[in-house]
Amino acid sequence: MQLIEVGDAGIRLGALLKLAGLVDSGGEAKVVLAEGRVKVNGSVELRRGAQLKPGDVVQLPGATIQLG
Repeated sequence: MQLIEVGDAGIRLGALLKLAGLVDSGGEAKVVLAEGRVKVNGSVELRRGAQLKPGDVVQLPGATIQLG
């Protein structure tokens, strides 16, 4: 599990995927999300702009990210 500090303001899901190196661009993030491959706190998330906050867990096949 990878821990990423985002601060109190949080981060949008698409930006997190790029920051963590899981996608190379916003377009790639959109495709991964549309395919239903991303889960936030155990539920499939389709919105690239979903706002995340500390404590959230993001999962993709082969990767888990905990926000701090």
